[in-house]
Amino acid sequence: MRKQFLFIFLALIVANTSQAQGKTTRIGYIDMEYILENVSDYKEAKSQLEQKAQKWKQEVEAKKLNINNLKESLKAEKALLTKELIEERETEIKFLEQEMMDYQQKQFGSDGNLMRQKAALAKPIQDQVFTAVQDIAEAKNYDFVFDKSSDLTMLFSNKRFDISDQVLRILNRTEKREQLTKKQLKEQEAKENIENAIDENPAMADRQKALDEKRAAREKLIQDRKLEQEAKRKEYEDRRKALQEERDAKKNGTVSGTATSTAVPAATTASPAANGSTAKTTSPVAGETPAAEQSGMTKAEERQLLYEQRKKELEERRKKILEEREAAKKAKEAETQKTNTTNN
Repeated sequence: MRKQFLFIFLALIVANTSQAQGKTTRIGYIDMEYILENVSDYKEAKSQLEQKAQKWKQEVEAKKLNINNLKESLKAEKALLTKELIEERETEIKFLEQEMMDYQQKQFGSDGNLMRQKAALAKPIQDQVFTAVQDIAEAKNYDFVFDKSSDLTMLFSNKRFDISDQVLRILNRTEKREQLTKKQLKEQEAKENIENAIDENPAMADRQKALDEKRAAREKLIQDRKLEQEAKRKEYEDRRKALQEERDAKKNGTVSGTATSTAVPAATTASPAANGSTAKTTSPVAGETPAAEQSGMTKAEERQLLYEQRKKELEERRKKILEEREAAKKAKEAETQKTNTTNN
């Protein structure tokens, strides 16, 4: 059958070439399997069919397991049974085996439920594909369009003659048109015109790809800037909130966590006379006037003092981290030197 089809195909090409006398023959092809796998309705229905097929397989396996259990039981009890009972059980096992094979053939045979439901599932989409292929062939003057996944053996096929993506676009357009408003329909038609122009001119496809990449890079840059601005805004809000809490704490006669942490170094630098006297808490007690207010400091001076204290804390922390890193580095060098000495 395949040889006859190839012979007819070659004869048609020769006849068409001789009649055209110089006319260029345009040939294209599609991949039906690729198209079906990229149609959403087909994928959903196929997934449901696969679940059904899995259920049938489990039923077949259950029948096989039951038959094997009966065989093992008969084998173990054969010495204790009469000839009539043995024949009766063997007949029952053969009947179950035949029933299981019939069920398997019914579900998974060449004309079984699985194959018939697959064909019924693909039939509507195949009809749409054939209609789309005819439209493309008429619009773009194709002389022949073949199906790569059919019985026709294609030893080589150039990708630029593959119109599967064009067929997919037509199928998706048909599905989208039913859900679009008039304005969206116009925008969709303009987009389709661009896609058709790209199909006709491969160089235009490269330009369109470059434009899409530039647009994506620009959108990413805008998004990064927005994130950076959002981070700065959040940092400013946190700083303003901390200062507000500090002022509120001073007004209420209490000390926030930040003020407490900064009061510790101040306490350690107290004069010897103060250390010798009776110990007093450095944080103001409720009802007492804060030290900053007693000294007549303005809010700007208070913020400056707070900033200096925080800066000092950060500097001390940085020095401590550097010292720890230096110590770890020296320890590692000493360990390396010790290892080299041991190896020597």
